[in-house]
Formats: sequence, C-alpha cells, structure tokens
Amino acid sequence: MGTYDKLGTIRIEGTRQLRRSLRAAGDDLSDLKEAHREAAAIAAEASADLAPKKSGKLAESIRSAGTKTFGEVRAGKKAVPYANPIHWGWFKRGIKPQPFASRGAQDSEGRWIRVYDTALENAIKKVEGA
Repeated sequence: MGTYDKLGTIRIEGTRQLRRSLRAAGDDLSDLKEAHREAAAIAAEASADLAPKKSGKLAESIRSAGTKTFGEVRAGKKAVPYANPIHWGWFKRGIKPQPFASRGAQDSEGRWIRVYDTALENAIKKVEGA
C-alpha cells in the first residue's frame, strides 16, 4: 500500500493512476483534496501534542494543508525559527533531535489511514460507476 522514505514521507502506490482515471471520468479530485487535508490535520494535531512545550509557541505553530496531490504538516514560522533544529537536532549546538512531527504522524497513522481508505474506496466507486 504505502512506503516511508528517509524523511518520514509516506508514498501510496497508484495514486497518480487513480487521479488520471478520476479526471478522465470527469471528477474534479476535490474528494482527494479533502482526504489529504483531513489526514494532515490528524497528524498535525498528534504532532502538536508531542511537541516540546517550553513556551508552547512551537506546538501552536504546527499546521496542516491538503492539495489534490498531497497532505502536509508544517511546524515553525518566522517567529518560531527553531522548529527544524528542535525536530531534527543540531549536534554542533548540543541540541538533540526531538522528532515530534514524525512521531505524531506515525502514532496517528491508524486514524489518518482510515481517511485515505474511505476516500480511495469512494473514488474507485466513482470510476467504476462512470
């Protein structure tokens, strides 16, 4: 079904072909966009729960987004530039990794994978019915 890469990104095999089939059937792919958004929101919430809470700004900076082709969780912003070194570590500065975003996505996988299962089943039914 899916595989993780070095950065914790999961790839679901066959989505490109599914998107192509949906477009050919006249679908605007909004169902997949919503699934990506919803799955990313689940992972973002779990990541925020695991983020270090020294001031709480890091956890508050975690947000999600979804497009027709992927879901994404981001942490940090201009006022919170330390999100990346906290997550991945900065050994020269003595900062040990605290991979809250990766762990949040992995810990919540059982919940967000159901979102994809449902969306993909519905999309396949649309293609079969077209």
